[in-house]
Amino acid sequence: MAMTPATEHQPLSPQPSPATASQKERRRLHTKLKLATQIGEGIDGYIIGGIGMAMAALTADLPLSTLMQGLVGASPLIGIFVGGPLFGRLADRFGRRPVFLADMLIFLVGSVLQFFVTDGTQLFLLRLLMGVAIGGEYAIGAPLLSEYAPRKGRGRLLASLEISWYVGYALATVVGALFANVDGGWRWSLASSAVIAVVCVSLRGGVPESARWLLSRGRREEAEALIAKYGIEVDIDAELEERAQTRQAGFRALFNRRNLRGTVFAGVFWAALVLPYFAIGTFWTQVFDALHMGDNAVAALLVYSFTAVAGVTAGCLVVDRIGRRKLLIPPFWITAGALALVAAWPSSTPVVVGGFLFFIFLNAASSALTAVYPLEVFPTSVRTTGVGFATAMSRVGAAIGTFLLPMGLERFGAQFVLLVGAGVLAAGGLVSHFLAPETTDMDLAMAARTAREGAA
Repeated sequence: MAMTPATEHQPLSPQPSPATASQKERRRLHTKLKLATQIGEGIDGYIIGGIGMAMAALTADLPLSTLMQGLVGASPLIGIFVGGPLFGRLADRFGRRPVFLADMLIFLVGSVLQFFVTDGTQLFLLRLLMGVAIGGEYAIGAPLLSEYAPRKGRGRLLASLEISWYVGYALATVVGALFANVDGGWRWSLASSAVIAVVCVSLRGGVPESARWLLSRGRREEAEALIAKYGIEVDIDAELEERAQTRQAGFRALFNRRNLRGTVFAGVFWAALVLPYFAIGTFWTQVFDALHMGDNAVAALLVYSFTAVAGVTAGCLVVDRIGRRKLLIPPFWITAGALALVAAWPSSTPVVVGGFLFFIFLNAASSALTAVYPLEVFPTSVRTTGVGFATAMSRVGAAIGTFLLPMGLERFGAQFVLLVGAGVLAAGGLVSHFLAPETTDMDLAMAARTAREGAA
């Protein structure tokens, strides 16, 4: 901070130099970046959650076969498979800032066009495109925020993005319920995400580039100017050392000896968390019908959504206190047991309600780590590529589960579907036990090194 020389008529007082932002400007940037990222995460949940309440009405209006129901339900998840790696690679190659803005414009266009669809194929293709944008949001939003975040409290800050996701999911459920009895109301509920997209586009203008990305590209002077201006906490030497040791970029770098462990862990733990949640949440009405509790399906879906919000909020509050591993591994086993209990005693209302509440709450609490762990296990040079790839792998499982669930319910029943979900969660717990690093309160460069070396 530059100081203005004292004179007889002018007391000594701090003045910002042209290269240093004031504390107010720094706070404004951090607030703007946080809101732009949180709202982007919220619209992801809103778009995916909105289809659950709209599915029954649009199935009757368009109409949709069982096959097309599965495709429409799974379409955003399929799109994420493309969008995560694509936007992640673009952000690592061309910078975080331009991809951050372009991604939200796709949300805006796709949201509006949903209102005008006339058949299932059109809706499938539009939601597929929006899934591409969701994948892009996962690949660029949280990584950009992480590269501005201090190491202390970084977990809570990033985990708060998952609160936004679940709030968006729950809000879509409420909006869907409000339009449930309106003729063609599903069109309004699906298209309403355009309002959120407009707000987010306005926030993303003027966000500067990531200093860590600039360092990874050898643009040290620009990075240091940005670090000095906004007081960004970055271990410059560690970032430059990582760049010097990086001999490979792009998707192939994710599978070399330096990054393979983090790539496998990030993809597997994320997939195991979200597969049961998306599959059951998207077709919650059908699941409840199969358990002979269909009269309470709408109320149960609202409870499902808001219990998830409570769970992810709890995860956000404890992620920096108890550490990453404790928030991830025990809940995997507990939620697996909860779904298995519901499958074993489907006629017992207390078991069904209690089992699902345990599953939803703890699954959501652990899901706070999907905005934390993938960003910490990859170095800056491939961070958004790695996060994009992990996003894609997680959505492969989620898309398969969402696509197959209605047919699984029809052919094998709810008990079989729930047991498969329990098995997936147990597999996630096993893999995480061996591969999950403890990265709490580490600088991003050190966290990536810890993940690579297998330290827990």
